[in-house]
Amino acid sequence: MRGRDPESGDFLAPSRSQRKREAEAVLELAEKLVALSTQQLGGLPIADHLRDAIRDTQRITSHIARKRQLHYLAKLMRREDDEELQAIRDALHHEGAEARRETALLHRLESWRQRLLNEGDAALGQLAELFPELDRHHMRQLMRNARDEHLHNKPPQAFREIFRELKTLFDSGRPSGDEEE
Repeated sequence: MRGRDPESGDFLAPSRSQRKREAEAVLELAEKLVALSTQQLGGLPIADHLRDAIRDTQRITSHIARKRQLHYLAKLMRREDDEELQAIRDALHHEGAEARRETALLHRLESWRQRLLNEGDAALGQLAELFPELDRHHMRQLMRNARDEHLHNKPPQAFREIFRELKTLFDSGRPSGDEEE
């Protein structure tokens, strides 16, 4: 019986199906790495020869040639230690979580800006409860200017300034109360 331990009867190596699943997982990882920008790749723990192969793959525009190069990149990656591949996966996951967190914050800021402009003082009061350090007078002035800009089709300078003020507030610290929108 080939591939089994004669004494215990256990398989000595992973099955062909398992090896194919692992190879496909490495190919998916290679595709994700090729899709990243140079700056994003810079923050990942990737060996230099893999980084070069990723850059080569990114330069190829022909569909079939790119696919062939991706498979070659995956082959190079399969030769790496499992720990190195797992470190790359973990770093990608961490970077993705950071990006999702940042996107959620930007959506939250945009939502607050719209609430301030639509609801006025009611939303401003709620924001002041969350952030006691908020300069209400300055924010009210920005809200008034943003509405005026919108009515007169002027560039949205105050509109952007509200966003910057909100970002400063949210970056300076967490809201003092639990707030769900």
